[in-house]
Amino acid sequence: MSDFLVSRATKEKLEGELKKLKTVRRPEIAKALEEARAHGDLKENAEYDAAKNEQGLLETRIREVEDKLARARILEDENITGEHVSIGCVVTVRDLKTKEEENYRIVGEEEANFAENKISLRTPIARGMIGKKVGDKVDITVPAGVLKYEILKITVAVD
Repeated sequence: MSDFLVSRATKEKLEGELKKLKTVRRPEIAKALEEARAHGDLKENAEYDAAKNEQGLLETRIREVEDKLARARILEDENITGEHVSIGCVVTVRDLKTKEEENYRIVGEEEANFAENKISLRTPIARGMIGKKVGDKVDITVPAGVLKYEILKITVAVD
């Protein structure tokens, strides 16, 4: 299994979610199942079916979060210098076709949010820039074609 790279804040958020799932949601669903069972015939009991379905989804999410936490490696603990593009950096690039500048923050999967220009390390754009330095020009193949960027600036992201 591979490491799951996250910021300290994201790891704490996942820990909080896991605690809530186990201590709040599990008992709520158990109570809903108990109440639904009290209504009698389980074969035609929509409330029971819904509660069982919700229980299955809850347990799946608990296992997912536990797995991520078990593999979590906190970015702040990594040796991120800003000398080259790596996870935990903000990269300023110039699109060589449009001449527009764009900033991308390279993050782990859990933190990715394209609307905020936070891109996962696993995206084609991030993979195309990893290891590059200021002044490098990169051609990145994406589903819509090829992006041509020049790396203008690399800074270490600080939360």
